[in-house]
Amino acid sequence: MKKLTLKPYSEHARSPNLSTIMMVEEAIKIYRHDSIASLKKRLPKKVMHQTLKVILHYLWKSGKINYTPKGIEWIHQEPEHAKEIAHLDYIG
Repeated sequence: MKKLTLKPYSEHARSPNLSTIMMVEEAIKIYRHDSIASLKKRLPKKVMHQTLKVILHYLWKSGKINYTPKGIEWIHQEPEHAKEIAHLDYIG
């Protein structure tokens, strides 16, 4: 069985913007246990493979996903106060 690893991105890797990171987060929350290839197919917009790997590395280091041989799993639990204000577009 092939060992899955998330390597840190290189200096030459593209830096994803916040909207791309949020799009990937939502896709992982909906489609649990995906491979990178199947996750790329389910994203609403195309994302370069290197950029997606940078995002996955960030999500893994921040404790939001678990990356196993079975695939990618969302493990982060939002705090209750974040759930209460999630419907607001602007907090001012």
